[in-house]
Amino acid sequence: MARRIIDLSTPVTTGHFRWPVERRLLKSHAEGAGQGTWAGWNVHGFTHMDSPRHVDPEGFTTDSVSLDMTVGEAAILDLSEVPENTAISGERIAAAGGHLRRGDIAILRTRWDERADIATPDFWSRAPWMTAEAAIWLREAGIKAVGFDFPQDYCIRFFLTGEARPPLPEHVTHYHLLKQGVIMFEYLRNTGALRAPRSFVVALPVKLPDSDGAPARVIAIEEDGA
Repeated sequence: MARRIIDLSTPVTTGHFRWPVERRLLKSHAEGAGQGTWAGWNVHGFTHMDSPRHVDPEGFTTDSVSLDMTVGEAAILDLSEVPENTAISGERIAAAGGHLRRGDIAILRTRWDERADIATPDFWSRAPWMTAEAAIWLREAGIKAVGFDFPQDYCIRFFLTGEARPPLPEHVTHYHLLKQGVIMFEYLRNTGALRAPRSFVVALPVKLPDSDGAPARVIAIEEDGA
């Protein structure tokens, strides 16, 4: 049976107002040396993986994230009808996640990238957000990893205004999921291309040892006709 492969990754682009990217040619064809590009950016920018060390000084780093923790069966939780600037409650997550199985990767599909551009403040200031109850529901459902296509903690929007960083418990997904060992993938896109309620997800962070996170390429594989 034919398969559909859906790319859920946000391109790494220069000029983003929140995530500066340094990119330059180290050598070029014009110099007769072939072409080589150098690039650098925050490992928590664009599509990336968070490991627990990101929020917990005692949490495990990327070294301890095995492939079976980020690759596997996934439930697609359809939240595309959630209005902007709206809290995603535990009840709403439970209604969207009835098909979720223990050990799944959960992909939360709001299709927010279709409503706002990640390179603009609107993406951050008008997004829906997770409640603590919704995060706890996912953890208690037994997921091993979760992917978000929206800035999932309400307090993330405060980073745009330069306000003081809120205490960790206000970063509800980081506190109730990541700190408890659930691997997180942030800033997915193109979730609207997912057709089926379940998929097989391959989420591969760059092998960056002893780190709190890493850039990642995330894809979903669906059987054609699903």
